[in-house]
Amino acid sequence: MIDTGHSLLLIGAMALCTMFLRFLPFMMFSKGTPKVILYLGDVLPNAIIAMLVVYCLRNMDLMAAGHGVPEIASVLMVVVIHKWRHNMILSILTGTVIYMILIRAM
Repeated sequence: MIDTGHSLLLIGAMALCTMFLRFLPFMMFSKGTPKVILYLGDVLPNAIIAMLVVYCLRNMDLMAAGHGVPEIASVLMVVVIHKWRHNMILSILTGTVIYMILIRAM
């Protein structure tokens, strides 16, 4: 069994490592953020979302029953809700609910 002193030492070491990793970017970029990092900050979120959409739709079978209607309808609903309300949680939740309803109904 691990004693209290050892547990506190482990917690302290983990806290120090976490704080170091959190402060590291501020220490590295104290003179300004490099242009390549700013570019990646602009480009990567959209690229990651596109990859997630492709990953989610990779097994969609247009020849099976339903012809991909639940997937296409839920993706369109996510886009419409997000353009309308600009709320990511609401749009993802709505798309998920629509998808779950449609796969149960078809």
